[in-house]
Amino acid sequence: MRILLVSTSERTGGAAVAASRLMEALNKNGMKAIMLVRDKQTNTLTVTQLKPRWLMRWRFLFERWAIFCRLGFSLRNLFLIDTGQRGADITRTPEFRQADVIHLHWTCQGMLSLKDIRRIVRSGKPVVWTMHDIWPATGICHLTLGCARFKTGCHHCPLLPGGGGDKDLAARTWQRKRQTIRDSHIHFVACSEWLASEARKSALLRDQTVSAIPNPIDTHLYCPQDKAAARQRLGLPLDKPVILFAARRANDRNKGLSYLHEAIDLITREHPDRPVVLAVMGASKGEEMPIGNNVSTYPLGYLSDNAQLVDAYNAADVFVLPSLSENLPNTIMEAMACGVPCVGFHVGGIPEMIDHLKNGYVARYRDSQDLAKGILWTLFEADRQQLAHEAREKVRLAYAQTSVAQRYGEIYEQLLTFKHFNL
Repeated sequence: MRILLVSTSERTGGAAVAASRLMEALNKNGMKAIMLVRDKQTNTLTVTQLKPRWLMRWRFLFERWAIFCRLGFSLRNLFLIDTGQRGADITRTPEFRQADVIHLHWTCQGMLSLKDIRRIVRSGKPVVWTMHDIWPATGICHLTLGCARFKTGCHHCPLLPGGGGDKDLAARTWQRKRQTIRDSHIHFVACSEWLASEARKSALLRDQTVSAIPNPIDTHLYCPQDKAAARQRLGLPLDKPVILFAARRANDRNKGLSYLHEAIDLITREHPDRPVVLAVMGASKGEEMPIGNNVSTYPLGYLSDNAQLVDAYNAADVFVLPSLSENLPNTIMEAMACGVPCVGFHVGGIPEMIDHLKNGYVARYRDSQDLAKGILWTLFEADRQQLAHEAREKVRLAYAQTSVAQRYGEIYEQLLTFKHFNL
């Protein structure tokens, strides 16, 4: 069985990392999987980059410029919305022609347009579309942020100035998506039960099949290692508990760094006898972090090397991700695979990953005080060894490569059987 995974990027962003990991898992479990991407970052032979690169870049810039104009030349929501206006016709590529199943992942920002997706659907090949966020089920947004318009039909998007004006961009894109998806028999897969539940509420996907399958992780690579040695390699202190935070952009307001700031401030003020340090992945070394002066902060920079990532997780005593919107974050999965308990808000797929008071702590949403309580409980009150064991076991049982690959394999087989039955 030959599977073509289609992704905007090979490694940049959580969705791209998840797609790459799925390709690896499928290949390890007897399927022939390759990736087709706009941006290739490694020399992996099973990953092909679309060409010419200048044309792909032009498509990205053209679409961003159009959105920038609609935002009144503001950068505020520039990457929270996509319109699917520009992309490449991949149905002409040899990779597409040779594939038995087409598996779409995150394909925005000039990779695939809605017209290109319609061509893929009309080719007759079975199509799986993994949802790494809510965009396939909305008009233009990747995060609904409490908006419920997608349940009936997107219009007057709150992310656009004045809701979009007379020429309603959200409504027009919604109609184009509706034409693309209608009678398509795409099998949608959400990475969390929460996202699957949200997608099923969408008027766009009301008649579509939506399953929930988590992202996979290599539990042989991401595993517990010597904590002291990891800290020494990263230049972290050996004598204080280390809190780890990660974000591609540390100043992204949706990653909730301000809540972590408040939580750490509470800890340092109310428990001066319990000193902690903070390590931040995603912050450039030398970058000033908005955490305050009461805690030592260590920016680790952007870590893309697996060995460095494993070191960062193993160096930590707790991983904290106070995101305001999340699907199934790779970072929590990676930390838990390394035996590191996690603390996060009760939002999105996080409560599916962190079992409260068993392998971590799920804090009340947007509650810095409860976040501080969870950090303190994890570091100073819980049985740390038992927490680490439970965290590792959760990943081994729920997110290991073999189990995830088998679940996707069953969907591929069903779609191929359905196709042959209807020939």
